[in-house]
Amino acid sequence: MSSPISEKHLLAETAAHLGVEWTDPSLQREFWKISDGSSLSSLRWGDDTPQAVFLHGGGQNAHTWDAVALLLGKSIVAIDMPGHGHSDWREDKAYWPLTNAAAAAEVIDQMGIGSPVALIGMSLGGLTAIRLAAVRPDLFSSVTIIDVTPSQMGQMKKMSEQEKGTTALTQGPTRYATLQDMIAATAALAPHRSAVLIERGVVHNAREFEDGQWGWRYDKLVSDEKVKDGESPDFDELWDDVSAIAMPMMLIRGGASAFVTEEHVAEFKTRAPQLRFEIVDGAGHSVQSDRPAELAAVLTTFI
Repeated sequence: MSSPISEKHLLAETAAHLGVEWTDPSLQREFWKISDGSSLSSLRWGDDTPQAVFLHGGGQNAHTWDAVALLLGKSIVAIDMPGHGHSDWREDKAYWPLTNAAAAAEVIDQMGIGSPVALIGMSLGGLTAIRLAAVRPDLFSSVTIIDVTPSQMGQMKKMSEQEKGTTALTQGPTRYATLQDMIAATAALAPHRSAVLIERGVVHNAREFEDGQWGWRYDKLVSDEKVKDGESPDFDELWDDVSAIAMPMMLIRGGASAFVTEEHVAEFKTRAPQLRFEIVDGAGHSVQSDRPAELAAVLTTFI
């Protein structure tokens, strides 16, 4: 098997691609034991008190925020949600907003940050952020939701495989002959993303098996039995959580994404009159990977 990959693998190259001066930032992996006995992992950028907490989408991990972290240049924390990255997998495969929010809240409490911070979540992480902001408003000063609404599952049923982009990988092959095969599969579904960001993202989301094959560093979000039976979760109840959030809130949509419709935006604005809405042109669903500089610029004006 190959040697373990450094947390900073291709990070200097990513900074050069983004035009960020390389200062070899402080980047530490941390592990947290929560009440159900499982372990969650996180990445801490910087040595100061974190100013923001980031939650990734399904099939991703904390490293998906690396480019944004470089551009922001702030002390932040990015959490590997259950079943992803270096966090433990769940036997019940309950990787959904309510269970994720409960786990993330325990981790943030243990961090002892001490004052409310900005909360940013994308896709599944965005739905988790909605729940977190509603039930633990004491932890956060603002919440940013990236390219997702509680109507996501219904919307996805209307979308083509191409429109789903890299989210389709979560229901694709679990094993690949080589790491390059995984990179190629991702590139085929991410036309808006640069090659260096694709490679770095895949490297940190892949693991090598004893037989030399490669697979994703996340558990399947839905069991094979439920996929076969056509079952899928429903997040419509989170619209009530949107209505309950009083803190500053921002919704960001990828300009080239089909996940958020005008009707969804209108529903958000009705339920959260304080909502700020932004579109990042040229970005697909994974805005942080497709257009990190533009996303960082929007976040800087909000958080």
